[in-house]
Amino acid sequence: MNQKKVPNNAGKPGYTGITRIIKATGYSYLGLRAAFKYESAIRQELLLLVIFTPIALLLDISNVEKILLVAPLVLVFIVELLNSAIEAVVDRIGTEHHELSGRAKDIGSAAVFVTLCLTAFIWFMIVIL
Repeated sequence: MNQKKVPNNAGKPGYTGITRIIKATGYSYLGLRAAFKYESAIRQELLLLVIFTPIALLLDISNVEKILLVAPLVLVFIVELLNSAIEAVVDRIGTEHHELSGRAKDIGSAAVFVTLCLTAFIWFMIVIL
């Protein structure tokens, strides 16, 4: 197995080939685990995904419509992961109030809100109308 480390642009060694993929998968798993453990919003949106995905799949609609119902649920989860990452970095920098830190957190929260609105709109248009 190729476990050669090579320097990357950031000046730190990086793995190549299949070893890089395996390492990246492990880091992703750790990130998901940490998000689930420390972020209640992640747990809530995962619950939303777990509840509404089977509902979407059981509806008497086309496969394309089923995809259009499930995809924004996954997107909400993805955006919340990114928002949680932003919040973790801001909190790492410092807990004192700073206008830019507050702005970063608020914008991340707004991204989640817009994604939730998009999800509700899509579900309304496909399921209700």
